[in-house]
Amino acid sequence: MVSVLVVAQSDSTQLPAYKRFPTLPPVKLLLADSISHFGKENFNKKSPVLIIIFNPDCEHCQKETEELLDSMNHFKNIQIVMATMMPFDKMNEFIKKYKLDNFKNIVVGQDNQYFLPVFYMVSNLPYLALYNKMGELITTYEGAVPIHTVINKFNE
Repeated sequence: MVSVLVVAQSDSTQLPAYKRFPTLPPVKLLLADSISHFGKENFNKKSPVLIIIFNPDCEHCQKETEELLDSMNHFKNIQIVMATMMPFDKMNEFIKKYKLDNFKNIVVGQDNQYFLPVFYMVSNLPYLALYNKMGELITTYEGAVPIHTVINKFNE
């Protein structure tokens, strides 16, 4: 009689980068002034972080932004980093439309290197990634998500 024991490990290279490296991503976003950049070193090290990947023309992204702004009192201690791959003029119109530059805790930038969609393997927008104040991934959401769900997740 012969016994065979087979042990298999999952191939970690098949996991998306954000699961292999569940900390704040090494992103480099071009800011609205078209000169400055926002990088990993600019994340607030003392607060949770909400990364939102969006398209200014996406209705779901617009609605998510409106819901977020309506609930800003719940996000005042959370750094919000909004990233788009769309042209600069579209991004700046979006910033102006929603008056995003009026919020000290919101940064909007262009991901002109298309880093984040690959890092998170994004297939639907908006895409939200939530990190705790230690910079560790809490969870991600793909597509529109009720803002109270995001608030509750940060409060857990």
